[in-house]
Amino acid sequence: MSEPVAIVGMSVLFPGADSLEEYWRNLVTGTDAITDVPPNRWPPRYYDPELADHPNRVYCRRGGFVDDFAYFDPLPFGIMPGSVPDTEQDQLLTLRVAAAAIQDAGGADRLPDRDRVGVVLGRLGIAGMASMKFFARVMSPDDMARFLRELLPEISEDRIDQVRERITERMGPYHPENVIGLMSNLAASRIANRLDLRGTSYTVDAACASSLIAVDHAVAELSSGRLDAVVAGGTHHNHDISFWAVFSQLKALSQRQQIRPFDAEADGLLIGEGTGIVVLKRLSDAIGAGDRIHAVIRGVGVAGDGRAASLVNPGTAGQALAISRAWACAGLDPSAPDALGLLEAHGTGTQVGDAAEMTTLAEVFGPPQPGSAPVLGSVKSMIGHTMAAAGVAGLVKAALAVSRGVLLPTLYCDTPRPELVASRFRTISAALPWECDGPRRAAVNAFGFGGINAHVILEQPPDSARPRHRSPDPGPYGETAVVHEPEQIILLAGPDARAVARMLDADDRVVRAYGAAHGANRTRAGQRDGCRLGIVDPTGRRLAAARRIVAAGAAWRGGRDIWFSPRPLLNTARAKIAFVFPGLEAEFAPQIADVADHFGLAAAELDTGGYSGYLASVILTGRMLHDVLERIGVKPDAVAGHSLGEWTAGIVAGLPDESKLDEQAETLLSPIAIRDDLLHAVIGEGAAAVAARLPDYPGVYVSHDNAPSQSVVCGPVRQVTRLIEECARQDVICRPLPYATGAHTPYLEPFVKELREFPDDSQPRSPRVPVWSSVIAAPLPTGAAERRELFFRQLVEPVRFRETMMAMHDDGFRVFLQVGTGQLASVIHETLRDTDHLTIPVNVSSRSGLAQLRRVATALWVEGGAPDLAALDSPGRAGKARHGRDLRMRLELGAEVITLGEGAGKLLGVGPDSGQEPESAIAALRTFADRSPAAGELAAVLEDTASSAVAVLTAANHATEKN
Repeated sequence: MSEPVAIVGMSVLFPGADSLEEYWRNLVTGTDAITDVPPNRWPPRYYDPELADHPNRVYCRRGGFVDDFAYFDPLPFGIMPGSVPDTEQDQLLTLRVAAAAIQDAGGADRLPDRDRVGVVLGRLGIAGMASMKFFARVMSPDDMARFLRELLPEISEDRIDQVRERITERMGPYHPENVIGLMSNLAASRIANRLDLRGTSYTVDAACASSLIAVDHAVAELSSGRLDAVVAGGTHHNHDISFWAVFSQLKALSQRQQIRPFDAEADGLLIGEGTGIVVLKRLSDAIGAGDRIHAVIRGVGVAGDGRAASLVNPGTAGQALAISRAWACAGLDPSAPDALGLLEAHGTGTQVGDAAEMTTLAEVFGPPQPGSAPVLGSVKSMIGHTMAAAGVAGLVKAALAVSRGVLLPTLYCDTPRPELVASRFRTISAALPWECDGPRRAAVNAFGFGGINAHVILEQPPDSARPRHRSPDPGPYGETAVVHEPEQIILLAGPDARAVARMLDADDRVVRAYGAAHGANRTRAGQRDGCRLGIVDPTGRRLAAARRIVAAGAAWRGGRDIWFSPRPLLNTARAKIAFVFPGLEAEFAPQIADVADHFGLAAAELDTGGYSGYLASVILTGRMLHDVLERIGVKPDAVAGHSLGEWTAGIVAGLPDESKLDEQAETLLSPIAIRDDLLHAVIGEGAAAVAARLPDYPGVYVSHDNAPSQSVVCGPVRQVTRLIEECARQDVICRPLPYATGAHTPYLEPFVKELREFPDDSQPRSPRVPVWSSVIAAPLPTGAAERRELFFRQLVEPVRFRETMMAMHDDGFRVFLQVGTGQLASVIHETLRDTDHLTIPVNVSSRSGLAQLRRVATALWVEGGAPDLAALDSPGRAGKARHGRDLRMRLELGAEVITLGEGAGKLLGVGPDSGQEPESAIAALRTFADRSPAAGELAAVLEDTASSAVAVLTAANHATEKN
C-alpha cells in the first residue's frame, strides 16, 4: 500500500440487524440472532436428523436469516416495481445497503467525481432464487410431462399438455426483459448503474474470503490512483436447500445446532446470510475532505494454499503467508507486545478449521507475552457463517470496535480449545473497554474454500482525521452533503436506583456500549423494570450528571437530555398517555421534512400566508406526527387539543368523514380571518386575576385559561393596548399575539349563527379514542347532536385548558405529548407542576424532527413505555406509508413453490378427485422417492409439488398392483 486507506462509510444487513447502529447494539450485548429456518426458505420435510447421510436430507435447521428486513423501495432508485420479483433479490438488498453506506459517508454529494468511484463486491457464483425460478420455468413443464409418460403411460397427451400448461400458468407471467436481472455480476453493476458510479465495477468469487478479497482489490485501485473512492464489500442471501445439502454432506453443519468458535466442543458451523458494504478513500483524501473516518486500513495480505492435500480442508501455510504479507505491508511486527488488541478470526466453529487457524496464529503472532492478551473473536457465533459476506461482517465489527473503543464478545466459547489456551489470545463473553497506550489496532481473517486467504489490519484514525462536518438527520439515499453522525441513545434499567447506579459505575465507554444494547433488548422484550435511565448523546459530562441524578434518587425529566424515573409512570395500572394538539402559536416552524422522508410520507406543503392556510398547516402537521408516533408503537389513550387544536384531535380520532374532510374544512375555515379591529394578548396571570381587571377595559374577554399564571385576552385594539401598558407598569408580563380572530369570545357569535344554518349531513361517528373537550373539561359526549353543539360552543366560549389538563391528570393521565410545535408542553407542565407527570413536545423548531423523536422515545421508555427506537434509526422498521411515494416491497428470499394446485387429480383422472385415497404428501413423497429413481428426480426438480405429485404417484402404484 502506498498509503493507508480510510473507511469513511459503512452499512450492513445481517441477521438481527438492518442498520449499522442495530448491528453495533447486537455486537455489544452479544445478541444471538440464530433462529430456526423460516418455512418459506425450504420445506421442513428436508430436515431429518435421523437421516444425516441421506443426500436429500439435512440434519440441521438453524441459521441466520434476514427475512424480517427483506424489503426494497424501488422508486428512489428508478427501478420499476414490476421487475422486482424477477430480479435476484440479493442485488436489490445490496443496492439498498450500498446506498446506506454512501449515506453514512456523508451522502452522494460528498463522493469524488463519479468516474473516479468504483464498486467491487464479493459474491458466490451460484444461482439465486430468481435464477432457480427461471430454470424451473424452462425445465419443469417438460420434466413433469416426461415423468407422467414414464409413470402413467395410460394418460393421454392432451392431459399431459394440460398439466404442462397448468405448471406454466402457476409459474406466473414471464417477462423476457427481466432475464438480465439474473446475472450474478449485476450485484456490483446494479449499484454502479443506479448510483451513477462510473469507475470499475465487478464481482469476485473467492468463496468465504470473497468480501475481503474485494476490499483488497479496492485498496489496490486506490493505491494505483485509478480511483478516488471505492464501494466494496460482500453479499450472500442464498439458503437454497441444495446449498444446505452440500454442507450437510460435508458434515460441516453443527449437529447440536449451535456455532461455537474456538470451543473445545464445537461441532460445526451454521449458515447465515447478509450484506456488508464499506466506502473507502485514501486517508489523505478523507482527511482533506473532512470526512468522518471509522477506521484506517494499514495493511492487506492475500495468499493461496498452493498444492495442498485438499481443496476443502484449510492449509496453515497459505493462511500464515496472507497474514505475514498484511503486516509487512503495514510495516508492523505482529509479534510485538502492542501489535493489536483484537483479532476478528474466521472462526467457523469446525474442528478442522479452528485448529488450523489457531496453528496459524501461533506461528505468526508468537507465544503468550506478559501483559494483557489480545482478544480473539468471531461474529459468526451471533449471525452464522455468512459465506461471501463473512469477511466484511468481521471488518465492520472490527472497525466499530476500533472507532468506539470497545472490545466485543464472542458467544459460546465456554471451554476454549487447548490451542487457544496455549496461545497469545483470549476470548471474552462480555464487552470491555479497550485500553491501550498506542492506537487501537485490530485485524480480520477470512479464509475460503479452495485455499484462498485474506487478512486486513485496521487502526484507530489519527487525531487529525476528526471530521469537520456533522449533520442533522439526512434522507436515506444521500440527498445531503454533510456527514451523518447518528446520536447514540443509552438506556439502563434495574429493580432500583442502586442497581442502575452500579451499571453507571464503569468506564464511560463501557456504559455507552452496555447501555445501547441493554435498552434495545428490553425494548424488544417489553420488559418492565422498577427504575429506568435514558440519555441521548451520552457525553462524558452527561454521564457524570447522570451519576449524580441517579444517586439523588429523584425523577429527572429532560434536563441535559437525561431522563430518570425511579418509579416509571406507565408501570401503574391506571396510567395513560394523552396526545395534545396545539392550536395557533406565536411561532410555527415545524421540523418535519426529515421525518416525512424517513417514514416515506408525502412531504407536507405548509402555507402560513393566511389564517386558513396557517390553521390547515397546523392540522396537517399534527396529523402527520400522530401517524409517525403510531408507527413507532406509541398510541394515545385519549386526545385533546388547545384552542383550535381540538379540531386536529377530532380528526385523528376519526370523528369527521375523511372523504368530506376537505369540503368541511373549506366551509369552516374560509369565513374565519384576521381582524384588524381586534387584538389577542397573552398575560402572565391566571384567568381569575385577569378577569378582575377587565371591567376597566370594555369589550375585552378572557379567551384562554391556559395555566395558573397564563391566560389570553381578546378585544378591541385600543382597549387591549391599554391593558398591555397597565400590565407593563405593574411588571406583569403581557405581550400581543401576531393574530386576532375573535375565537373563543362572543365576537364569533355571528359566524356561529351562520354555521348553525348549514345542514348536518355527516353520519354519526364514534371516536377511535376518547376526545377531551376544553369547553367542558371532560370527554366529548356520545351523542352526535351534543358533540355538534359543543363544536359551536368551542368557538365562542373560553378555552378551559388548565381545567382540562387537571381533569385528565385526575383521570389517570400521566404522559402528555405535545403533538406539534410550539410552547404548549411548558403550559401543561406549569399546570401540573406539583404532580407526577411527563410532558414533552414531539416536534420543536430548534432541532431536527428525527432528533426530537429520539428524545420523545427515550423519555417514554424511561417512563415504562415500549417505543420502537430502531424504527427511528432504520427506515425499514418504520412501516409502510399509506400516502406519498413509498412503495416499499417485501422480497421473497425463499424457494419458489410450484404445484399444480386444486383439481390436479381431476385433471389427471387420479387421486382424491377420482375416488383414490392418497397418503399424506410428505410421507408419500418419501416412499416413492425411495422406490423409484424417476420419483427421486421429480422430487429434486420440483421440491414443492407434494400434493400434485402424490396424486400422480399414488395412481401409478395402484396401476402396478393391478397388473
